[in-house]
Amino acid sequence: MTPDFHDINPNHLAAIVYRPDDDVDALLADFATALLRDGQHIGGIVQRNLKDELGRPNGMHVIDLTTGRQISICQPLGTGATACKLDPAGLAEASIAVSRAVVEDAELIIVNKFSKQEVAGHGLRSEIAEAIMAGCPVLIAVPEKCLDAWRDFTGDHGTTLLCAINVVEEWWRDVSCQRAGARAAMKAGAPPGATFRS
Repeated sequence: MTPDFHDINPNHLAAIVYRPDDDVDALLADFATALLRDGQHIGGIVQRNLKDELGRPNGMHVIDLTTGRQISICQPLGTGATACKLDPAGLAEASIAVSRAVVEDAELIIVNKFSKQEVAGHGLRSEIAEAIMAGCPVLIAVPEKCLDAWRDFTGDHGTTLLCAINVVEEWWRDVSCQRAGARAAMKAGAPPGATFRS
């Protein structure tokens, strides 16, 4: 069943659309690190890809942005393997990290990817829907090949971003300013009948 996102602010849901040669994991990790350094209350997960001494991929971690904990989400397939099998226990921990960010009302929830697992109805699909339905800003990476499935999932709500740090930073500045303005107006005592979308 596809959730109904019609009531969300479309600017609060942003998908970074990336191609195979884009390092979207580093982009998201660097962006999250900068926000945390500035003292912003963000949550969710970003991905770190591990390599062996020859530079070959040999595992994946996600970082819980609330606790800083590294969570292994990959079970190596053995010597010489260039792929890995997703670890159900690690994925369960990652899902808790996203759900915790929703409960703690994070200013921004980052999810590393909406990819083939989520397209198939698995992975973090439910937690992504939960974060979006909560109404808080959500930033996620979507591979170009999964963009149609992402649009189906969201009912084509939200915005898409180029895989460039300046584009992501500009999106976040706009969202932050809108939310700050809405909060200030509410504190100042909005006139009856006025509505604000934060």
